[in-house]
Amino acid sequence: MSNREPNKAEGFLQCANCKKIIFSVDFEQNLSVCPYCGHHHRLSASKRIEITFDPGSFRELDQELSSLNPLDFPEYAEKLASAVEKQQTNDSMTSGLAALDGIPVCVAVSDFNFMGGSMGAVNGEKITRTLERAADSGNPAIIFCASGGARMQEGLLSLMQMAKTTAAAQRCSKLGVPYFAVFSDPTMAGVLASYASVADVILAEPKALVGFAGLRVSKQAGVGKVPDDFQTAEFALHHGMIDRVVPRKEMRATLIQLTKMLGGFKTHV
Repeated sequence: MSNREPNKAEGFLQCANCKKIIFSVDFEQNLSVCPYCGHHHRLSASKRIEITFDPGSFRELDQELSSLNPLDFPEYAEKLASAVEKQQTNDSMTSGLAALDGIPVCVAVSDFNFMGGSMGAVNGEKITRTLERAADSGNPAIIFCASGGARMQEGLLSLMQMAKTTAAAQRCSKLGVPYFAVFSDPTMAGVLASYASVADVILAEPKALVGFAGLRVSKQAGVGKVPDDFQTAEFALHHGMIDRVVPRKEMRATLIQLTKMLGGFKTHV
């Protein structure tokens, strides 16, 4: 499975997986899914929000948060500034409030285009605030995951977000507030090992890369020959790690069904 985005040209583009040429209009209408091989190309956070939630319902919060360079890591400030300028946002995570078929939900959406969706202090804070808003309001939390893992430039400040976000998810669980996670390509490393894997219901897009260490690292660890679908959403489903693989066209309807079935059961303690 290729991790590269399609090469865009005027009026058409090439699928990153099967390499067939697709008209741009058809590609957009098919929600960035190849009509030939079904490859789900990565989406920006803004596009994900647009196709998932009720039109005009999303209200962004926490946009004032931005990362610092607490470790004075070489070239981090420059890379961060470049990502901010290119993506026109302060972080890989976008958070806020939205509605699904009129149902209010607390939302966080990761964008792999921003430094590989890496989880730094701001990313973790936005996840935590999303889950805390859900716990306080009783409205379901929905988080779209897309990350290569923790942001190494922030060291332990990044790694501590694993515990911080998991604790916020546990608070939702204790109060009976539903939390749904959606694994998109890729969902890896520290993100998978923290808030992503403790959701009440875990969905994933077809063929999404799901795992802790990369395949190359796994092979170096001497795990032997691995199945052809190793570290895919389908492999994770087969082994009980996720609940359902959902094509992108069905994701909104599936999330609406989940919020209607499981929402509104907050327990006051």
